Amino acid sequence: MARAYSINEILNKKYKLLDFRGAWFDAFGKPEARGVWFVYGNSSNGKGSFLYQLSMELSRNGRVAINEMEEGSAKTVQDTLSRHRMEDYAGKILIIDNEPMEELAKRLRRHKSPEFIIINSFQYTQLNYRQYIEFKEEFRSNKLIVFSSHADGKQPAGRAAKSVMYDADMKIWVEGYRAISKGRYIGEKGYFDVWPEKALRYWGERVPERSEEHTSELQSLR
Repeated sequence: MARAYSINEILNKKYKLLDFRGAWFDAFGKPEARGVWFVYGNSSNGKGSFLYQLSMELSRNGRVAINEMEEGSAKTVQDTLSRHRMEDYAGKILIIDNEPMEELAKRLRRHKSPEFIIINSFQYTQLNYRQYIEFKEEFRSNKLIVFSSHADGKQPAGRAAKSVMYDADMKIWVEGYRAISKGRYIGEKGYFDVWPEKALRYWGERVPERSEEHTSELQSLR
Protein backbone atom coordinates (compact mmCIF):
# COMPACT_ATOMS: atom_id res chain seq x y z
CA MET A 1 0.00 0.00 0.00
CA ALA A 2 1.34 3.41 -0.95
CA ARG A 3 2.09 5.92 1.77
CA ALA A 4 -0.54 8.60 2.30
CA TYR A 5 0.53 12.14 3.24
CA SER A 6 -1.36 14.82 5.10
CA ILE A 7 -1.52 18.28 3.51
CA ASN A 8 0.84 19.66 6.15
CA GLU A 9 3.35 16.87 5.52
CA ILE A 10 3.47 17.79 1.84
CA LEU A 11 3.69 21.52 2.60
CA ASN A 12 6.57 20.95 5.02
CA LYS A 13 8.44 18.44 2.89
CA LYS A 14 11.97 19.43 1.81
CA TYR A 15 13.05 18.82 -1.76
CA LYS A 16 16.48 18.72 -3.37
CA LEU A 17 16.45 21.35 -6.10
CA LEU A 18 18.82 22.15 -8.95
CA ASP A 19 20.81 25.28 -8.26
CA PHE A 20 20.25 26.76 -11.70
CA ARG A 21 21.61 30.26 -12.22
CA GLY A 22 21.61 32.94 -14.88
CA ALA A 23 20.11 31.96 -18.21
CA TRP A 24 19.30 28.48 -16.88
CA PHE A 25 17.28 29.89 -13.99
CA ASP A 26 15.52 32.32 -16.35
CA ALA A 27 14.51 29.38 -18.54
CA PHE A 28 13.65 26.65 -16.05
CA GLY A 29 13.65 28.09 -12.54
CA LYS A 30 14.94 25.65 -9.91
CA PRO A 31 13.48 22.22 -10.75
CA GLU A 32 13.61 19.19 -8.52
CA ALA A 33 16.86 17.26 -8.93
CA ARG A 34 15.12 13.96 -9.69
CA GLY A 35 12.54 12.51 -12.07
CA VAL A 36 12.42 12.49 -15.87
CA TRP A 37 13.10 15.18 -18.45
CA PHE A 38 12.30 14.81 -22.14
CA VAL A 39 14.20 16.89 -24.72
CA TYR A 40 12.95 16.64 -28.29
CA GLY A 41 13.33 18.39 -31.62
CA ASN A 42 14.23 17.99 -35.25
CA SER A 43 17.79 17.61 -36.55
CA SER A 44 20.07 20.64 -36.95
CA ASN A 45 18.20 22.79 -34.44
CA GLY A 46 20.69 22.63 -31.58
CA LYS A 47 19.33 19.69 -29.56
CA GLY A 48 22.71 17.96 -29.24
CA SER A 49 24.48 21.16 -28.21
CA PHE A 50 21.77 21.82 -25.66
CA LEU A 51 22.27 18.40 -24.08
CA TYR A 52 26.00 18.97 -23.63
CA GLN A 53 25.46 22.47 -22.28
CA LEU A 54 22.88 21.02 -19.91
CA SER A 55 25.40 18.41 -18.75
CA MET A 56 27.83 21.18 -17.81
CA GLU A 57 25.18 23.02 -15.80
CA LEU A 58 24.04 19.81 -14.09
CA SER A 59 27.65 19.01 -13.15
CA ARG A 60 27.53 21.97 -10.77
CA ASN A 61 24.97 19.94 -8.80
CA GLY A 62 26.52 16.46 -8.99
CA ARG A 63 28.05 13.83 -11.26
CA VAL A 64 26.73 13.42 -14.81
CA ALA A 65 26.83 10.50 -17.23
CA ILE A 66 25.90 10.80 -20.91
CA ASN A 67 24.93 7.51 -22.55
CA GLU A 68 25.75 8.42 -26.13
CA MET A 69 23.76 5.70 -27.87
CA GLU A 70 23.67 7.40 -31.26
CA GLU A 71 27.25 8.56 -31.75
CA GLY A 72 29.18 6.60 -29.13
CA SER A 73 32.72 7.94 -28.98
CA ALA A 74 32.80 9.08 -32.61
CA LYS A 75 34.74 12.08 -33.92
CA THR A 76 31.51 14.09 -33.88
CA VAL A 77 31.35 13.68 -30.09
CA GLN A 78 34.97 14.77 -29.80
CA ASP A 79 34.14 17.83 -31.90
CA THR A 80 31.22 18.69 -29.62
CA LEU A 81 33.38 18.37 -26.50
CA SER A 82 36.03 20.61 -28.06
CA ARG A 83 33.51 23.18 -29.27
CA HIS A 84 32.10 23.58 -25.77
CA ARG A 85 35.56 23.47 -24.13
CA MET A 86 34.59 20.59 -21.91
CA GLU A 87 38.10 19.52 -20.98
CA ASP A 88 37.61 21.36 -17.69
CA TYR A 89 34.75 18.99 -16.85
CA ALA A 90 36.85 15.82 -16.81
CA GLY A 91 35.98 13.95 -13.64
CA LYS A 92 32.53 15.56 -13.47
CA ILE A 93 31.01 14.28 -16.73
CA LEU A 94 31.36 10.72 -18.03
CA ILE A 95 30.69 9.80 -21.68
CA ILE A 96 29.37 6.24 -22.03
CA ASP A 97 29.80 4.58 -25.42
CA ASN A 98 26.40 3.13 -26.41
CA GLU A 99 25.62 1.14 -23.27
CA PRO A 100 22.49 -1.09 -23.49
CA MET A 101 19.79 -0.13 -21.03
CA GLU A 102 20.20 -3.34 -19.00
CA GLU A 103 23.87 -2.51 -18.44
CA LEU A 104 23.08 1.13 -17.75
CA ALA A 105 20.65 0.03 -15.03
CA LYS A 106 23.42 -2.04 -13.42
CA ARG A 107 25.71 1.00 -13.51
CA LEU A 108 23.09 3.18 -11.84
CA ARG A 109 22.55 0.63 -9.06
CA ARG A 110 26.17 0.95 -7.96
CA HIS A 111 27.15 2.89 -4.88
CA LYS A 112 28.10 6.49 -5.75
CA SER A 113 26.78 6.21 -9.31
CA PRO A 114 26.07 9.48 -11.19
CA GLU A 115 23.12 11.52 -9.97
CA PHE A 116 22.27 12.70 -13.48
CA ILE A 117 22.00 10.56 -16.62
CA ILE A 118 21.43 11.88 -20.14
CA ILE A 119 20.35 9.26 -22.70
CA ASN A 120 20.75 10.15 -26.36
CA SER A 121 18.37 9.11 -27.69
CA PHE A 122 15.16 7.39 -26.58
CA GLN A 123 14.69 5.77 -29.99
CA TYR A 124 18.06 4.02 -29.66
CA THR A 125 17.10 2.50 -26.30
CA GLN A 126 14.46 0.40 -28.08
CA LEU A 127 12.34 0.59 -24.92
CA ASN A 128 8.60 0.23 -25.10
CA TYR A 129 6.48 2.28 -22.70
CA ARG A 130 6.15 -0.51 -20.13
CA GLN A 131 9.91 -0.99 -20.04
CA TYR A 132 10.40 2.76 -19.71
CA ILE A 133 8.06 2.84 -16.69
CA GLU A 134 9.99 0.01 -15.04
CA PHE A 135 13.30 1.81 -15.60
CA LYS A 136 11.92 5.14 -14.41
CA GLU A 137 10.32 3.76 -11.27
CA GLU A 138 13.55 2.09 -10.17
CA PHE A 139 15.61 5.27 -10.33
CA ARG A 140 13.28 8.27 -10.18
CA SER A 141 13.58 8.73 -6.41
CA ASN A 142 17.30 9.57 -6.49
CA LYS A 143 18.24 10.24 -10.12
CA LEU A 144 17.42 12.79 -12.77
CA ILE A 145 17.00 10.97 -16.10
CA VAL A 146 17.09 13.07 -19.27
CA PHE A 147 15.94 11.43 -22.51
CA SER A 148 16.50 13.10 -25.85
CA SER A 149 14.20 12.22 -28.72
CA HIS A 150 13.89 12.59 -32.46
CA ALA A 151 10.83 14.45 -33.66
CA ASP A 152 8.31 13.89 -36.39
CA GLY A 153 7.18 17.41 -37.13
CA LYS A 154 6.27 18.92 -33.76
CA GLN A 155 5.78 15.57 -32.02
CA PRO A 156 8.23 12.95 -30.71
CA ALA A 157 8.97 10.21 -33.22
CA GLY A 158 7.18 7.00 -32.29
CA ARG A 159 4.27 6.00 -30.08
CA ALA A 160 6.41 5.10 -27.05
CA ALA A 161 8.31 8.40 -27.22
CA LYS A 162 5.04 10.34 -27.25
CA SER A 163 3.90 8.51 -24.12
CA VAL A 164 7.22 9.25 -22.39
CA MET A 165 6.85 12.93 -23.26
CA TYR A 166 3.43 13.08 -21.60
CA ASP A 167 4.80 11.32 -18.52
CA ALA A 168 7.93 13.46 -18.12
CA ASP A 169 8.25 16.11 -15.41
CA MET A 170 10.00 18.49 -17.81
CA LYS A 171 9.33 18.70 -21.53
CA ILE A 172 11.81 20.76 -23.55
CA TRP A 173 11.22 21.46 -27.23
CA VAL A 174 14.32 22.56 -29.17
CA GLU A 175 13.78 24.60 -32.30
CA GLY A 176 15.89 27.25 -34.00
CA TYR A 177 18.67 26.94 -31.39
CA ARG A 178 16.21 27.68 -28.60
CA ALA A 179 15.23 25.19 -25.85
CA ILE A 180 11.69 25.99 -24.76
CA SER A 181 10.18 24.70 -21.51
CA LYS A 182 6.82 23.02 -22.05
CA GLY A 183 6.75 21.16 -18.75
CA ARG A 184 6.06 21.78 -15.10
CA TYR A 185 9.05 24.03 -14.51
CA ILE A 186 9.20 27.37 -16.30
CA GLY A 187 11.39 30.34 -15.40
CA GLU A 188 10.67 34.00 -16.07
CA LYS A 189 11.71 33.72 -19.73
CA GLY A 190 10.76 30.09 -20.26
CA TYR A 191 13.49 29.34 -22.79
CA PHE A 192 17.25 28.95 -23.11
CA ASP A 193 19.10 30.08 -26.23
CA VAL A 194 21.57 27.36 -27.17
CA TRP A 195 23.27 29.70 -29.64
CA PRO A 196 21.92 33.24 -29.14
CA GLU A 197 23.02 34.68 -32.50
CA LYS A 198 21.46 31.85 -34.50
CA ALA A 199 18.35 31.91 -32.32
CA LEU A 200 18.01 35.62 -33.06
CA ARG A 201 18.22 35.03 -36.81
CA TYR A 202 15.70 32.17 -36.64
CA TRP A 203 13.13 33.77 -34.35
CA GLY A 204 13.56 37.33 -35.58
CA GLU A 205 13.78 38.75 -32.09
CA ARG A 206 16.25 41.03 -30.41
CA VAL A 207 18.38 39.19 -27.87
CA PRO A 208 17.37 40.66 -24.48
CA GLU A 209 20.03 42.57 -22.59
CA ARG A 210 21.62 40.48 -19.87
CA SER A 211 23.68 41.25 -16.82
CA GLU A 212 27.44 40.75 -16.97
CA GLU A 213 26.99 37.53 -14.96
CA HIS A 214 24.50 36.15 -17.49
CA THR A 215 26.73 37.12 -20.41
CA SER A 216 29.82 35.50 -18.92
CA GLU A 217 27.88 32.30 -18.20
CA LEU A 218 26.68 32.09 -21.79
CA GLN A 219 30.18 32.70 -23.12
CA SER A 220 31.59 29.96 -20.88
CA LEU A 221 29.05 27.48 -22.30
CA ARG A 222 29.83 28.16 -25.93
